[in-house]
Amino acid sequence: MKKDASWFEGCEPHLVFIAKRLRQAEKLESLLTESGIDYGVEADDYESGLIFRSVKVGAFFYVRPESREQAESVMLENGFIPAK
Repeated sequence: MKKDASWFEGCEPHLVFIAKRLRQAEKLESLLTESGIDYGVEADDYESGLIFRSVKVGAFFYVRPESREQAESVMLENGFIPAK
């Protein structure tokens, strides 16, 4: 279930995915919610391109450290490649 920033107080959130498209973000939100995994999401900038660099906005998905393995497992089973 989607949580706000205060839910991460006292721990270092773990980045599990950067969605570059709205459809991708919505699909991952549904997947995590249906799997019972608590997560946080925020919009932030990321760089794209090798030769012609540009800055774009994506949806950054975070989980608490104790949920990392479960979130990454569910993501892999559904075609999402976790962030490193």
